[in-house]
Amino acid sequence: MFSFFKKKEPVIEEKYVEIVEDYTDIMPIAQYFKNETGVTFDKQMSILKSKVITFCKQREIHSFTNLLNTVNTNRQIKQELIDALTTNETFFYREFQQIKELVKLVKQSNRHVDILCAPSATGEEPYSIAIALLEEGVSPSDFHIIGIDINADAIQKAEEAIYRERNVRNLTPQIISNYFSYNDGKYLLNNTIKTLVSFKIANIFDSSFKDLGKFDFVFSRNMLIYFDKETKLKAKEILESMRKTSENAVFFGHADLF
Repeated sequence: MFSFFKKKEPVIEEKYVEIVEDYTDIMPIAQYFKNETGVTFDKQMSILKSKVITFCKQREIHSFTNLLNTVNTNRQIKQELIDALTTNETFFYREFQQIKELVKLVKQSNRHVDILCAPSATGEEPYSIAIALLEEGVSPSDFHIIGIDINADAIQKAEEAIYRERNVRNLTPQIISNYFSYNDGKYLLNNTIKTLVSFKIANIFDSSFKDLGKFDFVFSRNMLIYFDKETKLKAKEILESMRKTSENAVFFGHADLF
């Protein structure tokens, strides 16, 4: 009689790879972000570090070094990082005196004008300009506004143009009635205004920024406050270069000190 024995399969031992997290040195991230966007976190390093650690853990990125390698090869992750580290809290008719001055200059020009709004955040600024121009009798065919921002999420919200009460708190009931519809606690901007503004994801420090063309007026408020002095001056020079002529006005925010 023959007996047969089942051959034992070799045991394959699974190797355990220990994942070591390293979120120690935030400075390379801070420098990278400044180089890419101009935004500095010199006085908010602890806040930056906390935000970036959360960002990394949500995406299973285990170190700041790995994050840098990722954003240099993955444009989507890079954009997500920019979105996570830039804020876009604003409202309609903010610092309205400057908008009134712009409206006056547009009416005096007595021709079609192109207006750049940088940054545009979630749309309140460029839409405010459009509404103010219409309220003063400027024809919709006499102007066009381009709003740009480095935050993709902000641009998407600007194009949707759906706002909360806090965003429209500076507007009169009559203006709200004329340009918005109200539904379930939200204010929806009318299409007649939305068509007067185009939005684009753009970085003023990118060489492609100048492909937007030239403008009669440049509106750039509350962006330079996030830059150091050297970067502020560089941004100011870039924005001024976007004018059709050196006589055209550039509007900076009251907090954008040089």
